[in-house]
Amino acid sequence: MSDFIDLIKVIGEKVSRLKDQIQTEEATKNAFIMPFISALGYDVFNPMEVVPEFVADIGIKKGEKVDYCIFKDGTPVLIVECKWHGEKLDVHNSQLHRYFHVTKTRFAMLTNGIIYRFYTDLEEPNKMDESPFLEFNITDLRESVISELKKFHKSVFNVEEILSSASELKYSREIRSILSSQLVSPSEPFVKYFASQVYNGRLTPKVIDQFSSIVRKTFAQLINDSINERLKNALTTEATQPTIETPAAQPQPAEQPIVEDKVNKVITTQEEIEAFFVVKSILRGSVRSQRITYRDAQSYFAIFMDDNNRRPVCRLYLEGKKYIGLFDGEKKENRLPIDTLEDIYTYSSQLTEAALRYPDDVKN
Repeated sequence: MSDFIDLIKVIGEKVSRLKDQIQTEEATKNAFIMPFISALGYDVFNPMEVVPEFVADIGIKKGEKVDYCIFKDGTPVLIVECKWHGEKLDVHNSQLHRYFHVTKTRFAMLTNGIIYRFYTDLEEPNKMDESPFLEFNITDLRESVISELKKFHKSVFNVEEILSSASELKYSREIRSILSSQLVSPSEPFVKYFASQVYNGRLTPKVIDQFSSIVRKTFAQLINDSINERLKNALTTEATQPTIETPAAQPQPAEQPIVEDKVNKVITTQEEIEAFFVVKSILRGSVRSQRITYRDAQSYFAIFMDDNNRRPVCRLYLEGKKYIGLFDGEKKENRLPIDTLEDIYTYSSQLTEAALRYPDDVKN
């Protein structure tokens, strides 16, 4: 299945490269979605395997059609509803829900060529679940997603095997979403649970408010410590590996970086780590999350692409009065006031624009 992995990655690269030129749903189907179906092992030009405009009549409503129905051994295994890549998918769930009810397949896919959502009927037989059990952005694929996607390949497709993992995937995804939300803005019940474990007094509104900040910062520190520990272990492992001598490289001229503050005596605060995760959550849908990095300085906290200080996204000034520094196309900084970390979301478009200025040098 190594060819499958390569094909999917090639499609992801193609989507990133061409999406701005694709302006219609039909073009999205031809350029992005049909190659994806083909990568799953199905012949998109064989009407016995891939049926376009598949009729899915609903009661007295005739002529309803789903974009594609994929067949294996004469049995429908997956219906596919497509949208233009610029459309949001949330408003189209109900449409696919109706189609699912009148077909014999156990799986449905809703996609705009960039975001892919896979559904089944875990909660009630022959009724599509409201939330997908698998969702991914084809331009930013994790290995774990590719492993699940392989199960839909024609050569290994097995309904029971997919269903057995779909339940865990669905609820794991929903739990991750809840936890992510709680880490940014913990709810009162969430805070009360932890406060009740460590605080013996009465949980008044004032106490809850105090613990809300403590819980949020503690989780941020826990994540930061986990990341640092993994980096430490990785560096230790790398240091113990035998080295192979190579010819000395020719010295390269040094680039002139954006001027950094001296890094001695720098302490990265919990608030700065939280701010990094806010920016990362904003950018994750547009660039690979691994490319988003940070460096701390004495007077500001900088976020870069590719750990390269010549690729700045923003600077954050969180001591005293708070500011966010945004960079224009000439890398000139414009410093703007913010009251809380939530205000960073106000500048989502500027941050995304800044990140997209820098090409992804890593070829998958």
